[in-house]
Amino acid sequence: MTDTTEIVIVGGGVAGCSVAYYLSLAGVKCTIIEQQGIGSQASGFSAGGLNPLEGTGVPGPLSDVAMESYLLHKGLFPVLMESTGVDYQWRINSVVKVAFDDEELPELRETFDSFTATSGFEADMLDSDQLLDLEPRISPDVIGGVVTRGNASLDSYKYTLALVQAAEMNGASVRSGTVRGLESSNGRVTGVLLEGSVLHCDQLVMAIGPWSRIAEPWMGGYIPVDPLKGEILRVELPGDSLSHDISGGGGSVWPKPDGLVWCGGTEDWRGYDQSATESARQRIVSGAVRLIPDMARARLVLHTACLRPVTPDWLPIIGRVPGLHNAYLATGAGKKGILLSPAIGKAVADQITQGETQLSVKDFEPARFAPPLIE
Repeated sequence: MTDTTEIVIVGGGVAGCSVAYYLSLAGVKCTIIEQQGIGSQASGFSAGGLNPLEGTGVPGPLSDVAMESYLLHKGLFPVLMESTGVDYQWRINSVVKVAFDDEELPELRETFDSFTATSGFEADMLDSDQLLDLEPRISPDVIGGVVTRGNASLDSYKYTLALVQAAEMNGASVRSGTVRGLESSNGRVTGVLLEGSVLHCDQLVMAIGPWSRIAEPWMGGYIPVDPLKGEILRVELPGDSLSHDISGGGGSVWPKPDGLVWCGGTEDWRGYDQSATESARQRIVSGAVRLIPDMARARLVLHTACLRPVTPDWLPIIGRVPGLHNAYLATGAGKKGILLSPAIGKAVADQITQGETQLSVKDFEPARFAPPLIE
């Protein structure tokens, strides 16, 4: 009996699961192939912040799709919560950014201007006394800050699980396995080579994040995605809880609904090393203590490390692979992977089922890195 499926999605991270979810809404049967488990890599360890107004590429080339994806997120939570029962703790946040010296104040003003200029978002500039009234545990050394409202956050692991569970309820399936290559003919992928078997398919989506270069010889093209290592600490902070996500002075802290505080994060080019390191722990603690002096008394609960998929221009790769008429990439979202995941999933699903998408992803096509090899 021939083993077949309409669409194979290689990779069970948030990008692959989002593609599966949106394909399932269109009534398309797909199979996710995942080697280690759904959300077992960066998708399961992200701090889960959703900020469509700041960060790499924003303001800039990611601005439109970041906001489109943020709005998709807002609509997704009640739908996924109702259909799957998975509470992935979507919530609107108040975020505080602080300055320790005059040189840091212009960045706060940029944040203020960005938030006050955008419908649905708000911001206030605060002096040091107002900051300490708002969050008494902030360092008394801060000279000013900005508090923003409108950002959101979620539990990235539970969110990824909700996507895949909803997709499965609509007919998708998940298969454990390791992909060893592709079968193709006349510019079309016809099957995925697994250990000891072939899964035949009509379409293929490659969503393997920082491991995307593995697929270059299979797909006959250039997929410049490299791993950017990030480490985060989860700690118990004695005393009164924090009410805001807080950043500044080289530190970031994110209080979570379960009472833990996450602290981070680092950015290191260390290849595929995923070990939690003492040097990173020290850097994170130093930044957190400068920001919240009481962090010196925090108890470490968990130290995580993961790899983010980053392209040379720090923009995602979304769309059909040059030279292959039925193969797509959904990768390279870097530090914005959780935020961009609904747009990535819907855009690829739209392209597969309708031939095009209305989402603002045209500038992120794989062809920008290499000309088509086969047409």
